[in-house]
Amino acid sequence: MNVFKPSRLCLALAVAAAMSGCMVGPDYQRPSAPVSVAFKEAAGWKAASPQDELPKGPWWALYQDPQLSALVAQVQLNNQNVAQYAAQYRQALALVRGSRAELLPTVSATGATTRSETGTGSSGSSSAGSAGGPSNEHSATLSLSWEADIWGKLRRTVEEDRASAQASAADLANATLSAQSSLAQDYFQLRILDRRIALYEDTIKGYERYLQIIQNKYDENIVSRADLSTGKTQLHSARASMLDLQWQRAQYEHAIALLMGKAPADFSLAADAKWAYHVPQVPLGVPSRLLERRPDIAAAEREMAASNAAVGVATAAYYPDLTLSASGGYQSSTMSNLFSLPNRFWSIGPSLTGTLLDFGKTKATVEQARAAYDASVASYRQTVLTGLGEVEDYLVELRTLEPELVARRTSAEAAEDSASVSRDQYEAGVIDYLDVATTQATSLSERQTLLSLVGTQLVTSVQLQAALGGSWEGANAGQ
Repeated sequence: MNVFKPSRLCLALAVAAAMSGCMVGPDYQRPSAPVSVAFKEAAGWKAASPQDELPKGPWWALYQDPQLSALVAQVQLNNQNVAQYAAQYRQALALVRGSRAELLPTVSATGATTRSETGTGSSGSSSAGSAGGPSNEHSATLSLSWEADIWGKLRRTVEEDRASAQASAADLANATLSAQSSLAQDYFQLRILDRRIALYEDTIKGYERYLQIIQNKYDENIVSRADLSTGKTQLHSARASMLDLQWQRAQYEHAIALLMGKAPADFSLAADAKWAYHVPQVPLGVPSRLLERRPDIAAAEREMAASNAAVGVATAAYYPDLTLSASGGYQSSTMSNLFSLPNRFWSIGPSLTGTLLDFGKTKATVEQARAAYDASVASYRQTVLTGLGEVEDYLVELRTLEPELVARRTSAEAAEDSASVSRDQYEAGVIDYLDVATTQATSLSERQTLLSLVGTQLVTSVQLQAALGGSWEGANAGQ
């Protein structure tokens, strides 16, 4: 004889399954976002060639710098912020699996042995139940419990957790992109500082040679002491400026080490005299692509979907929960014949539980969930606006930097020519050394400014790459 009555259980399960098609709460529809047809500052933008809408490989490969590629590859492996978001993503996936498991029945087994004795009365005589002294009780029970998701509360919970997991995946991608972008920016700043330090080193060597010439002339009473003092001031000022750049370079090197998950003492990046930069043409696409390309926008959209599902979970509290349970097993005072037919027992039946009066608590919870959804919608739209603004800012900056660099190169060449002419005039005794020092300082300043602008161009290019979403493509994580 069977312990359970499977026909009754199957009938109850079939009825519950038929009732489980209902899902309370709003179905998710992505709200509109303030996206324009085209980027305002993209007018005259030179499209990348070939005109693929998106880069096919990692975005940093466009800079054609093997050293940069090797450093950026370390971010995803060793950066601790990225590792933290990766762990949170795994946690979110586990939560999805847990909420899915709630849709299925729970089966549990229990085995127990107890020894008990009924106490005696005040007269000291033993009761009937304890006439034989202590007694043993042995049992083996198998139980099954299943919550019929009639109103969709469990399915909305799965929907909420899945959207949260997808948001977590986007957060991971955003943290990775941010770290990679920061490393690339620091790397380019460091390389430009190497160029600027090398320029100071060459300039200082020239100043030292020229100061020796002035010293010799001063010893021969050909030039005044003012010329000698001016030459010394010029030399030591250049040395001080070079030292200022050296500690800045060291700090960029430290920042790169931290982004790769290394202690600064364990990392060094030597200067590369042959380093050459390449500013790539960034493929823009259309503004609406940001909704899928930028991980922070994708994360905000998925959080919005999770908040929408949370409204359904809260709404389901208005309705009763139906739980189907069944249990059966054996119970006996002796272990030897525990699993015999006379010792069997079983039970089966539904349980309907609902709140009759909570003084507006459920209503307040639903209102809170709806307000949280409205807040997530506003956050999503603001994230889209911020992304559009960043792209427009970097576009106009890059577009303006192009003619500015051309003008600055022309200015630097003219300043160098002026410095060369003034040196010839000084050697001919036509002008004082103060005039030479002025033109040389102007030439040095122009060349340093030119290098700084190149650094700004590279950094802005990286920022535009990140603002466009880098190489990331949205994935259906947590499905």
